[in-house]
Amino acid sequence: MRLDTISRRKTLVGATALLAASPLSALAQGTEPAIHVMKDPNCSCCSAWIEILENDGFVVTTEASAGTLLMRYKLDNGIAQEMASCHTGRVDGYMIEGHVPVADIRRLLEERLDAIGLAVPGMPYGSPGMGPEREREAYDVFLIRGDGSTEVFTSYAAA
Repeated sequence: MRLDTISRRKTLVGATALLAASPLSALAQGTEPAIHVMKDPNCSCCSAWIEILENDGFVVTTEASAGTLLMRYKLDNGIAQEMASCHTGRVDGYMIEGHVPVADIRRLLEERLDAIGLAVPGMPYGSPGMGPEREREAYDVFLIRGDGSTEVFTSYAAA
């Protein structure tokens, strides 16, 4: 009887370990990018941007933050005040500030540029999560270099 108990116990422990490790193995394989977003809990445009990311395959986690704490997080991570927007994400070592389109995030992750990340300052109408793209106003996505300098990464014309 003791052998049956040990055998069942080992089977149960093994099965539990396997189930617990399976989500980790999916992340380790890099099948989908994971992004952590700091945002104001009451901001609907941030939630709309997150939904766009999720619909494109990103695994998104969020953390509520606002005001001075959120601005301090941005500054501490290399996002200058003139590049700031309403939410900040971190994906694979890069900072993503504001309503950055998914295609630009994916391009950054593919090209592995030496940079802090990308930013869409302010909240341009028609950028992802900020209204219909067919009514988009012109805006730029900026690459933020390690020294804090910026350059245009992508330009979006008005619709």
